[in-house]
Amino acid sequence: MSGKSRISSYVICTTPRSGSTLLCTLLKATGIAGNPDSHFHSTSLDGWLQAYGVRTTEPSAQQAVRTVVNAAIEIGTGDTGVFGLRIQRASFDHFIQQIGGLHPQADCDLDRIQASFGSTRFIHLTRSNKMEQAISLVKATQTGLWHRAADGSELERLSAPKPPVYDPQQIEKTLLELIEMERAWEGWFMQEGLSPMRISYDELSANPADTLAKCLNFLGLASQYGEDILPPTAKLADALSQEWAERFRAEYPAYFQN
Repeated sequence: MSGKSRISSYVICTTPRSGSTLLCTLLKATGIAGNPDSHFHSTSLDGWLQAYGVRTTEPSAQQAVRTVVNAAIEIGTGDTGVFGLRIQRASFDHFIQQIGGLHPQADCDLDRIQASFGSTRFIHLTRSNKMEQAISLVKATQTGLWHRAADGSELERLSAPKPPVYDPQQIEKTLLELIEMERAWEGWFMQEGLSPMRISYDELSANPADTLAKCLNFLGLASQYGEDILPPTAKLADALSQEWAERFRAEYPAYFQN
């Protein structure tokens, strides 16, 4: 541990295709920072119950939520003593609503989170180039391939392979959704009086080792545990992504005017 006070948990606040899988994998590989993942990814209680194998015959929804939270803490902590959570903005409101039911006495969202997970710090992982982020998300959705391993093999595929098709309307829709998600995060940080650690996709992808060390320091954990950990994922952006970006800039110039 560093000189900072010990925390019980941390939350990576993010949006899709921002590098969160890379960051979570690096943190997990240290062996001291829990198992950060999207432990509350579903936007329904039924989805939570199914993910954790909780029977729907629980006496009450509140008890079912408590069982799920306890299971998530066990998985997200492992034997490290620190719970790691990645949460996308799209599932955040449901998450807050559910844990709020466990702590009706809490005055704010921060109190609800800390009542559930203990002393918590927040990391805000963003991707400044929202057009590239939107293109990455559209391509992943179309092709089904979400992540490649560092050796180029498929690491995560969510559907059968399909060829990517340039769809400017879908890119624009996704771009606007991502912008709104970031605004929602910023509004929530302001509402709760939080100053999260801020990490960009660009700095993470350019220098993952330094970024990991900064995260560990921020969390009050020993940064030397991050030494010699190699990035486990490879970028999916390619010449086709660049071609789509050039076409989109030409077709939607209003988004790129100062």
